[in-house]
Amino acid sequence: MDQTWLNQLPLPEPLTSWQPVSGGDINLAFRLQTATKTYFMKVQPQQPASYFAHEINGLKQLGQAVNVPHPLFNGQIKGDAFLILNWLDEGHGAQADLGQAVARLHQVHHDQFGFFENHHTKALVKDNSFNPSWADFYLHQRLEPEVATAVAAGRWNDWRNAHFKRMAAQFVTDCQQRTITPSLLHGDLWAGNFMFTADGTPTLIDPDAVFGDREFDLAMTTIFGGFRQAFYQAYQAAYPLDAGWQTRLPYYQFYYLCMHLILFGEGYGPAVDRILEQYC
Repeated sequence: MDQTWLNQLPLPEPLTSWQPVSGGDINLAFRLQTATKTYFMKVQPQQPASYFAHEINGLKQLGQAVNVPHPLFNGQIKGDAFLILNWLDEGHGAQADLGQAVARLHQVHHDQFGFFENHHTKALVKDNSFNPSWADFYLHQRLEPEVATAVAAGRWNDWRNAHFKRMAAQFVTDCQQRTITPSLLHGDLWAGNFMFTADGTPTLIDPDAVFGDREFDLAMTTIFGGFRQAFYQAYQAAYPLDAGWQTRLPYYQFYYLCMHLILFGEGYGPAVDRILEQYC
């Protein structure tokens, strides 16, 4: 990316400066400055503009209920996809406000599980085709493709496979005993994907949006920390969870930990195995 590339961006005024910033491990990220505005830009080399369609629609959907960055410009330059959003200055806020915001998000419902576009990740393409059954969606459109990817990457073995099959059977049985409403989920709700703006407003960024079981989102909050008790108390007060939700979290923690096993290696193997060994 050079000045010639940058000059083709559809900004309303010329750039005065730009610099790389942290923005995750999937896209290149930059801070763009014009005379009057600051922007955040993501770039995915050698992809069509449609690469960002899922994120754009996800932000628009989430924006019905919570504060999010706004997609402003999207396109392709010299074969590279880009997405430009408004820049958000970071501040400090209350975990209780964050819990209430996530509860509002989960009260946006759909009549089926899935989303409007598939999602391209570093490891695989997530099939978001709408499905009336959460058990079927999660098993066949999330877990089984993930395990197949783990097998192909050499991150799987017979012990894991046997215990995975038992976990999957127990998951289906548990789903049959519940009424699960398709809730709008962030889809990757770890501490790196929320922030508080300068005025303390809780804000969600980098969604992997899907309509699913809201316990799926909450499971991610329990893996890497960053969500305190006030978050869960405020969430429960605003949108109480079904009894037994904490015992079901391993089904969903498995998905995120297995994806890290695929991407980053056997350092995540013991965490995956600790979940699987519960199903013997």
